[in-house]
Amino acid sequence: MRARLGILFAELSVALREITLKNKPEQMLAISPKGTVPVLQLADGTIIEESVEIMMWALEQNDPHGLLTHAPEEAAALIAQNDKEFKHWLDRYKYADRHPEMSQSDYRERGEIFIQKLEALLADNNYLLGADISAADIGVMPFVRQFAHVDREVFYGLPYPNVQRWLTAWLEHPLFIVAMKKYQPWQAGDELVIFGEKNVK
Repeated sequence: MRARLGILFAELSVALREITLKNKPEQMLAISPKGTVPVLQLADGTIIEESVEIMMWALEQNDPHGLLTHAPEEAAALIAQNDKEFKHWLDRYKYADRHPEMSQSDYRERGEIFIQKLEALLADNNYLLGADISAADIGVMPFVRQFAHVDREVFYGLPYPNVQRWLTAWLEHPLFIVAMKKYQPWQAGDELVIFGEKNVK
């Protein structure tokens, strides 16, 4: 989602090939043997395999909304904490049955440490690093959404009204709605699908 959001906020367009991970096409594995999504192949053949790197690449090409200009060091630090710490607990919270070392509620509470940090950041602002959207917002929000959707009733009962408000606003954001559009899995010979600026009305 953050790779798609980066492309949308950058007002770029890319050819999109939706992939089912249970049936990875040979064409994908040929350019990215590790077999994870997203993968972006540039016109010069360069391969970018991490969602945060795709997001940043897109915004570095074009940043009409100034996402990279808002507290870039703080944004980078927050995204790094999300990826290195929060995502660890999020994955265990989502798939607690695969990680019986702790209970699901224990994993949730570990993840809440990061949520508490976001709650404080949002106490006086609509976005994580101020009055405007930054790279931190689109870099972190998809993971907070996953955390919330493990058990929505539990999440919206937690004492984090600022994060809940922020997340709800994002779920209603026009570009997030575009990013969430479903596509049919790609097969060789399919008509070209363009994702990005042309999807935004």
